[in-house]
Amino acid sequence: GSAAPTAEETATGSTRTAPGGDRAQYGVCAFLALVGLLVIVDATRIGSALSSADPIGPKPLPILLGVLLLIVAAVYAVDVARGGAGEPEAGEDVDLTTPIDWRTVLLLIGAFLVNAVLIDRLGWVISGTLLFWGTAFALGNRHYVRNLLIAVALALITFYTFAIGLGVNLPAGVLQGIL
Repeated sequence: GSAAPTAEETATGSTRTAPGGDRAQYGVCAFLALVGLLVIVDATRIGSALSSADPIGPKPLPILLGVLLLIVAAVYAVDVARGGAGEPEAGEDVDLTTPIDWRTVLLLIGAFLVNAVLIDRLGWVISGTLLFWGTAFALGNRHYVRNLLIAVALALITFYTFAIGLGVNLPAGVLQGIL
């Protein structure tokens, strides 16, 4: 069998491998560093728009985020070099040996495609209702009428939340003038 985890492994949730690390994890480190550099470079190109309401302007936050990404990449690289490795997936109710349920995946893709095709023609409330109902169906719920009522409620709630709360008008489609 395998040895019991050390106190450090239990506290950090990671395991130790041979020093030198896994090349794939170094790829993640490089990706984080690249994103950090891109964020910093992009932030330096932001024009200065100082006003009395915002005396520091828009540059500091993205630069700070870029620097933090670089720090995380460096700390992660040091951890990988010392033999640190992420904990393998141990989901409570996930059986990693089970094959992909392609029927569910394709039904979900279909629900999203139907929504994308119909949103301009029929409007968000109708296409959103079909999206929410189709998603519940794809995921195995067979309470058709209850799901339809919940889907209509969700579509109306999101429609009015976007319109009133955010000032973003979703397409009304065939219900223009009614909503």
